[in-house]
Amino acid sequence: MSQPSSADPVSVPETSAPQPSYTRLAMRNMVRKGKTSLLHFALTSIGLVAILVGLAYLFH
Repeated sequence: MSQPSSADPVSVPETSAPQPSYTRLAMRNMVRKGKTSLLHFALTSIGLVAILVGLAYLFH
C-alpha cells in the first residue's frame, strides 16, 4: 500500500480562512441591526412571559 501524495485529486484543498460559525454570523447580524433585534427580543420575551402567566392563571 502506498501513501497518498500531496497532489492526490481526492484530497480536500485547504482554505485560507475557515467559515464563520452560525453564532458568529448571528451576533454580527444582531449588531448590524441593533434596534430591530432588541425590539424582536423584547417582544419575544414579553410574549413568552404572557403565555406562561396566562397558562398559570388558566390552570390554577
